[in-house]
Amino acid sequence: MVTNLIVERLEAGVVPWQMPWKSGGCIPRNLVTKKPYRGFNFWYLLSFGFERPYFLTFNQAKQLGGSIQKGAKSYLVVFWKLFDVQQKDGSTEQVPMLRYYRVFHVDQVDGIPENKMPDFSAHGHEFNPIEQCENVVQNWTDAPVIENGKDHACYIPSIDKVQMPSPRNFFQDEQYYSTLFHELVHSTGHRKRLDRHSKFPDHKFGSRDYSKEELVAEMGAAYLCGICGIENSTIDNSASYIHSWLTKLKSDNKFIVQAASFAQKAVDYILEHQLDPSVPVEEIPATESTFIF
Repeated sequence: MVTNLIVERLEAGVVPWQMPWKSGGCIPRNLVTKKPYRGFNFWYLLSFGFERPYFLTFNQAKQLGGSIQKGAKSYLVVFWKLFDVQQKDGSTEQVPMLRYYRVFHVDQVDGIPENKMPDFSAHGHEFNPIEQCENVVQNWTDAPVIENGKDHACYIPSIDKVQMPSPRNFFQDEQYYSTLFHELVHSTGHRKRLDRHSKFPDHKFGSRDYSKEELVAEMGAAYLCGICGIENSTIDNSASYIHSWLTKLKSDNKFIVQAASFAQKAVDYILEHQLDPSVPVEEIPATESTFIF
């Protein structure tokens, strides 16, 4: 039924996928000028995974009344500057020269007045756990470690861990669980579970195997949302996300059938490894949360 809903959305045309949570803004930028870093600087500073995206120079920190923490490591920022060079014939030629300066992350600076600090708060809605969804997650006996409070959602196979933004950062409670289910379906592909990842060995972002694994994860998440009764709030975003990866596969809609099969096996695995798999999902009692906020 859920597969049919997804296909219907695909055939009717879907809205662009929307990230269902709001962060404090992950684009690295200067704390004083508020200008985002560009080119190499953007990717270099982004690679450190800071949740708060602001950096500043030593002098900027001093001007704001702050001080750099002892032993803090600075980060290199490069830029091109044009110099006027006098030629022998009297003409002037502009010559580019690569320059650099060093910046510190805002967490490395003490003493900056609160009114000088930007608002780092995220969406911050009042999160209300959905019992059916909690039952599935908390009663999965073979579940990976789940950590909340991160700046993005991901599954890390090497340490068998799921990382998620805070539930309060999501625009809707249902979207939090849809995203969590997506990452948990990824985790069923681990070699100690269904070993699906060995069937899609190319984990490079955007590759065919990566695209297929994303389809499986989102199909499985849609199934779990349907089982828990929250699919009405999540199905359109799931369909548009699936559409985006089908485009990577040159709209190979036939793979939906294969993805549906892998997704069903993943969902079956999660439901068969509950505290008591003989008890229907709606009858499984909730347990104390083990999420780390």
